[in-house]
Amino acid sequence: MIEYRPLLTDAEISTTKSHTAIMKSDKLREFRQAVYKLLGKAHDATFELTDAILTTRTAYSLADFSLSPFFRRKWSSIYEALQDSRPQRQKLMQLYIKQIPTENRPLLAGDHTLWSRPDAVTLQDRTIEHTSPGFGGNKPIGVGEGYSTIAWVPEESGSWALPLRHERITSYENPIDKATWQLKQVCKNLPIRPISVWDSEYGCAPFILKTTDIPADILVRLRSNLCLWTAPPEYSGKGRPRKHGNKFKLNEPDSWQPAETELMLNDPKLGLVKIR
Repeated sequence: MIEYRPLLTDAEISTTKSHTAIMKSDKLREFRQAVYKLLGKAHDATFELTDAILTTRTAYSLADFSLSPFFRRKWSSIYEALQDSRPQRQKLMQLYIKQIPTENRPLLAGDHTLWSRPDAVTLQDRTIEHTSPGFGGNKPIGVGEGYSTIAWVPEESGSWALPLRHERITSYENPIDKATWQLKQVCKNLPIRPISVWDSEYGCAPFILKTTDIPADILVRLRSNLCLWTAPPEYSGKGRPRKHGNKFKLNEPDSWQPAETELMLNDPKLGLVKIR
């Protein structure tokens, strides 16, 4: 007669879960203490403001965060904290990167977004930014502050991500240079080569050329009407040498060159996918 016995009893399972919860709690406490030390001046108010932001669903002004039970100061402390705090961004980024598992290659996502401030005429160093919704005669531009963000996407499905760098693009900078610098800073501290995805704004030669030496694989979305060119033919010895070869326009199949490789696969959501 064979007797089957569970690998762990109920008491042992309960003890294991308890130990796991304690380990996670200790790790979270250690992480929060490390963040607290890197917030610079007014770190008490800044730390509580962070907790208030993370736990408040709806806020219509900064003063609303002072109503959070996690913010134990007067509402004016919020403004003082934002004015005095000088977080150590580089060290905070390094702390965030330490939380990224290294079993698999991490997925990074970069983007350029607009914080629209069309009515803030006295806001210092406002810039004109491209925006998809458009306003004022349906023009795809906005006035405000542009921000460049590069984040770690931890899950295949879901809506949250961990921003590793989130910084202002000033009037003397441009999104391409800012994103390149951010990607270089992140990859310099990552122990494993990441995969990074970017929107069509970065589907241009300057971004590709500037990120060539960065140890990351880059996947960029291209506009459907983008026009590419093959390498120019050898110089015939007459006239001006050609700069480009044959035209390759994405939304004109007649201009496509013969495919070197074709791959077909079944995706559980998209169905049959053909890659040429």
